[in-house]
Amino acid sequence: MTESGSHFEAVSVVVPVYNSAENLPALVSRLESALAKCASGFELILVNDGSRDDSWPVICRLSGQYDWICGISLMRNYGQHNAVLCGIRLARYDTIVTIDDDLQHPPEEIPKLLERLAQGYDVVYGTPMNERHGLWRDAASRITKVALQSAMGADIARSVSAFRAMRTELRDAFVAYCGPFVSIDTLLTWGTTNFTSVPVRSDARFSGRSNYTLRKLVVHAFNMMTGFSTVPLQFASWIGFAFTAVGFCVLLYVIGRFLIHGGSVPGFPFLASIVALFSGAQLFSLGIIGEYLARVHFRVMDKPPYVVRNSINNGSASAVPFERRRDPFHNQET
Repeated sequence: MTESGSHFEAVSVVVPVYNSAENLPALVSRLESALAKCASGFELILVNDGSRDDSWPVICRLSGQYDWICGISLMRNYGQHNAVLCGIRLARYDTIVTIDDDLQHPPEEIPKLLERLAQGYDVVYGTPMNERHGLWRDAASRITKVALQSAMGADIARSVSAFRAMRTELRDAFVAYCGPFVSIDTLLTWGTTNFTSVPVRSDARFSGRSNYTLRKLVVHAFNMMTGFSTVPLQFASWIGFAFTAVGFCVLLYVIGRFLIHGGSVPGFPFLASIVALFSGAQLFSLGIIGEYLARVHFRVMDKPPYVVRNSINNGSASAVPFERRRDPFHNQET
């Protein structure tokens, strides 16, 4: 990336939207102010991820009001990462910034990410200096980042966030990805290992409440580990080795008792506990293997990560093909 005067190159901003009708006008206003000061050009791609409020009508109104806003509406709620993937694939410019719709990530911090990206990095994360979550949410976030580290295989996983700047060319590394389980940060490692992070301010949510619950974060962490990493399978293998060692020790104990005392180990509880222990380990390992088979099953079915219902740009509705790698709104190559 190069700078032009005090401006960076043109930027595509991708925002996954879910039940955030009240946030969008303020988000757009602050993004316009921040990007006008630091980018030579910009566009905003708002991806409506099956919102149940008036988010889509608000997006349509904003698109008619601002010619730099594109709206995409998905058929149903697919998840944050799936919506971001949709926006990334439709971005026109050489730099992409992803940001949440709740204004916890201040748009005014975008220049920090672009400045670091200009130093030669491929992906820059904005790591909040002061997270504003509850105890259980913070615990779930840490679990998710541990899972992400196993999937990414990079130390930067502890600093990842939904607030990131990246080079658009990285999407070529996962252009053919079509699975239902999406982890943007893991997909980015398919194209680069040149990551870094910068501390950014974290504000309180503008309105409403977070759509990420403890359960959703844990499920997302599990999906990342089984969908993009072999760590669970390796863990199952180590459990197998451990319980084989336990079984061998039990065998030595039984033989030793027979040789020393001349009798077998008495009691049904002893045998029942050993059988239950080994059966549990076997079922646990089979469960992990079953999760991997389920993901292979979904991949064989070619289940897509998202389906676009319709799109809007400058107040005009249009259809956006799934794999289209050009500007879908102006019929020119990106």
